[in-house]
Amino acid sequence: MGFLDLFVAPLMPVLKVLLITGLGLFLALDRIDLLGANARHYMNNLVFYLFGPALVVSQLGETITFQSLNTLWFMPVNILLTFMIGSILAWILIKITKTPPHLQGLVIGCCSAGNLGNLLLIIVPAVCMESNSPFGDSTICSTNGTTYASLSMAVGAIYIWTYVYIIMRIYSDKSAEDTDTNQPISDSESYKALLLSRKNSGSSGCSKEDELPLTISGEKLTVMEKIFQSVKKFTAKINLKMVFAPATIAAICGFIIGTVSPIRILMIGDSAPLRVIDRSASLLGEATIPCMTLIVGSNLLRGLRKSGVSVSVIVGIVAVRNIFLPLIGIGIVKAAHHLGMVESDSLYQFILLLQYALPPAMTVGVIAQLFKAGEGECSVIMLWSYALSALSLTLWSTFYMWLLQ
Repeated sequence: MGFLDLFVAPLMPVLKVLLITGLGLFLALDRIDLLGANARHYMNNLVFYLFGPALVVSQLGETITFQSLNTLWFMPVNILLTFMIGSILAWILIKITKTPPHLQGLVIGCCSAGNLGNLLLIIVPAVCMESNSPFGDSTICSTNGTTYASLSMAVGAIYIWTYVYIIMRIYSDKSAEDTDTNQPISDSESYKALLLSRKNSGSSGCSKEDELPLTISGEKLTVMEKIFQSVKKFTAKINLKMVFAPATIAAICGFIIGTVSPIRILMIGDSAPLRVIDRSASLLGEATIPCMTLIVGSNLLRGLRKSGVSVSVIVGIVAVRNIFLPLIGIGIVKAAHHLGMVESDSLYQFILLLQYALPPAMTVGVIAQLFKAGEGECSVIMLWSYALSALSLTLWSTFYMWLLQ
């Protein structure tokens, strides 16, 4: 296939995303106000608690089988690598740009977590349906592409609400502690602290901390005790309610339905007795993609109104997600294929490569809102990331398809 044909195939779905995103931006304008703050809040809740989980469970239940897991095992590893490499590049970016403490967690989140959900579910089936698609029969390509994209979305949701959530919480707590430390202490506060310290002191004038055994001091701790304290401190940052988000629970249910044969026979297929449950979930899930894309567009409006983040940070995040990660991804996927960890299915390799070239996940903005850390700056970052990804995603998709021919 010629370069122009390869360029047009991914361009069409990207343009669809841009049109719906632009519509969401238009509907959020004050003069229209169909997607104002309240409307976005309620639609976000519908997507988070209902539409998104319905899409995950229906797609995974219909497309994932126990046999397919044998060939797809590398995808969770590949996604984890995108998160880890993105975090390393973000750490380097923070050191170079001297990013303020309250934005460091946000920078790591934007560099590590890609939009592994709705973008892949839009782009991959749409590329398959193009007449000049390089992936063969459109029906088979669309079915397999939906399977790969659904698994990507499910695994990505789990990593975001564990890996990214914990990192952003740690940096948020660290920033809050630094802020409290830098606050000047008034005379009255100093006097209260002095009274409290004397109250907690023994008759010998030593505080309770001085009475503790020396074995718990920083210098006397054994290696195992240090490891135990580090693990305890790390697990304290984990919010199980967020780890087991609705999308995570839906992914677990989808895997069970798809891989356990008796349940699959009951729910999946035209003759399944409980097929109405799967059909209803699938119907609800179809609302996920347009709703999420509209929300993306409406959230970008905030980026037009606020700055508060340096140009160097924005340029760095865009460079990480649009240049460095895609280049590193080519080496990783090609090496995995050479070592026999990835089969020769060009569509599967295309999605593995595409996972390195996606813009930041919109869920990062949700986490920033939870911790009230860089909420306004996140909108600016998302605005530029998604505006520039229209071109970069098309170019990388074209290059990947040419590479896999």
